[in-house]
Amino acid sequence: MAQDCVNRLTLDRPVQYRVQVPGHLDPSWVDWLGELQVEFGCDEKGTSITTLTGRMDQAALIGLLRRLYAWGLPLISVTHLKEKSFML
Repeated sequence: MAQDCVNRLTLDRPVQYRVQVPGHLDPSWVDWLGELQVEFGCDEKGTSITTLTGRMDQAALIGLLRRLYAWGLPLISVTHLKEKSFML
């Protein structure tokens, strides 16, 4: 029997996302990102990566992705981070 799920991913419910782009964002761009957590690091090959993490709904996620595209930043990954009370 399939497990009954209480919560489902929706377009309007904010959930945690992690977005990674190559390089380190310019500090002036970080101000535009608002409440997103910004981390600078490197991958296993030593390539610099910026990781953006925060709660947002699908509209905010699309807005973030459009802004990164406008800045000329290719995406490495976009990941939905499951929360303990969240089930797909």
